[in-house]
Amino acid sequence: MKKLIITLVAGLAILTGVFFYVQQRHNFAPNAASTSKKIRVVTTNSILEDMVHNVGQDRIHLYSIVQRGTDPHEYEPRPTDVSQASEADVLFHNGLNLETGGNGWFKKLVQTSHKKFGREVFAASKGVKPQHLTTNVQEEDPHAWLDLKNGIQYVRTISQVLQKKDPKNAAFYRKNTRNYVAKLQKLHRQAQSKFLDIPENQRLLVTSEGAFKYFAAAYQVKPAYIWEINTEAQGTPEQMKQVLAQIRQTEVKHLFVESSVSPKAMKKVAQETNLKIYSKIFTDSLAKKGTTGDSYYSMMKWNLDKIHAGLAH
Repeated sequence: MKKLIITLVAGLAILTGVFFYVQQRHNFAPNAASTSKKIRVVTTNSILEDMVHNVGQDRIHLYSIVQRGTDPHEYEPRPTDVSQASEADVLFHNGLNLETGGNGWFKKLVQTSHKKFGREVFAASKGVKPQHLTTNVQEEDPHAWLDLKNGIQYVRTISQVLQKKDPKNAAFYRKNTRNYVAKLQKLHRQAQSKFLDIPENQRLLVTSEGAFKYFAAAYQVKPAYIWEINTEAQGTPEQMKQVLAQIRQTEVKHLFVESSVSPKAMKKVAQETNLKIYSKIFTDSLAKKGTTGDSYYSMMKWNLDKIHAGLAH
């Protein structure tokens, strides 16, 4: 009986020790995890995704809602998008009315995921001077990133938010921002004089959507388009009439079509004017990964080079 009691006491002591060891491990583990945990960042589109990646690199967990090649104006969030947004520490959107098409999909997503503007949700376009639509002067044109100067402002805004949300990696984010901004600034300086060797009467940039107002103002070309923004009627007879009239008043050499829209309407313009579509260009989405135009820098360089070549020859 005495041996049995000793055995039970010894067993109880062992179990007690194991319990306290496990408890200590459990109490320590969350603190250890919290120091190494990456912040979760969600972006509404691939352009913002690439900007955030250049700043955050491997210190963040990054997810983009609207997939490459898809129009962010009109979008229907998937369950995965809602789940990712709900778990996000930061959610970047373009703002300037880009994500307000249809039934206001982004605002609904923010509400569903229980996030708040200014707390977890931030507009990357903060600090950019907006241009407005010609068909509705009260509505902002969302395509500010097509001017590299604005894209640089986006990057700086993104960096400021990441530094505030993740101060332990702030120095890392600042360094990446400096390097990335320097690269974009160099391309912007080159672009500012790129089109000056083309006669002014040839510098008409004809696209499907009127997304190039910011680009045109920055790089001294004139925009012409069939419809103004992808959320309105596309390719109506009146729209076709207006763009054809603009083309016939110039000596423009070529037309362009965006990678994220159907080329059907632009092909009609080509038939009516006997002008060829020179190239696809990028507006609302990056190219598929591994192809030319799969980053913001690559997209802008492609646009600048292709537009210049198409207008010049």
